[in-house]
Amino acid sequence: MVDTQPKIAVLGSGAQGSGIGADFVRAGLDVTFIEQWPSHVEAMKASGIEVRLPDETVVTPVNAIHLCEVATLREPFDMVFVAVKAYDTRWACELIRPHLADDALVVGLQNGMSHDDIAAAVGAHRTMGAVIEMASNMYEPGIVNRQTPVSGAWFAVGSYDDAARGREAEVQRVLSHAGTVAVSDDIRSSKWMKLVANAGELVPSAILDVALADAVQIPGVHDFMIECGKEAARAALADGCSLVPIFGLEDAAVTEPDRYAADLLGKVLESYSLPDTKTTVLQDWIKGRHSEYAEVNGLVVDVLARAGAAAPFNAHTVRLAKEIEAGRLQRSVANRDLLLDVSVAV
Repeated sequence: MVDTQPKIAVLGSGAQGSGIGADFVRAGLDVTFIEQWPSHVEAMKASGIEVRLPDETVVTPVNAIHLCEVATLREPFDMVFVAVKAYDTRWACELIRPHLADDALVVGLQNGMSHDDIAAAVGAHRTMGAVIEMASNMYEPGIVNRQTPVSGAWFAVGSYDDAARGREAEVQRVLSHAGTVAVSDDIRSSKWMKLVANAGELVPSAILDVALADAVQIPGVHDFMIECGKEAARAALADGCSLVPIFGLEDAAVTEPDRYAADLLGKVLESYSLPDTKTTVLQDWIKGRHSEYAEVNGLVVDVLARAGAAAPFNAHTVRLAKEIEAGRLQRSVANRDLLLDVSVAV
């Protein structure tokens, strides 16, 4: 069992990983930041992590290493928080696996269903799934713009299966330095509920190249987002999961799938977004990076296809995202009509 002062790694120290890891350091924990962006690592080494919150700016000295320096590590980690993009999960976990203590826990603080890849790489007995809801961005090395303070951040943690069940409190103790942490006895369903919200918000607003709050004000777009969420809720059920409360909602808030999908998106807009909040997909595209559209909207399409059902709104979203990443379509508010015309085959 991991003790109360575990040796921790944050694997993937972008906006979310850096902000959360800095909270751990300020709580007196032993944290190593591992990151693949060279300039960011050098900035952390030289000046620490600067976290710009709505009401204050905090600079925290940290121990940061380049991804290529992982091979030089000698002491094993007791707890690893994985905060790389969902599509990078498998290789990142294979990289860190030789550096895990026998009883280490690996926690996926990511979008999508990345806990399956974590378990495949490091073993189900080490795997903790998690849900994360907080808004942050990073455009400069060493600087996190954290829009959700610790008091507003929300997490859920749960064991991948019975092999790690009962150890959730170990992760909860650490992660509570970064926000409110609930323990889920069905983390797969909890992660699907986050994906229901993500399916509507992440990519559609990025296709329009606007902040989330602006996107929902464009005629027809909010309804489009809700339709994406409805399909995701049906996919969750088709995958054998249940509708469960997340984001601190009570059991009574869980209604039938279509209504709950709309309510989850509403909760994100109400509690976890500022007027200028840009989704992680739009942030990636601004930086010229690949996004997680396949791990979110694409997963909805694939799961419903296996169940013999269609997901036209998510499939359309995936098609447009592919066009943007291929350079054949520019992200722009001028895409509004194209986005809403689900019958169009790009």
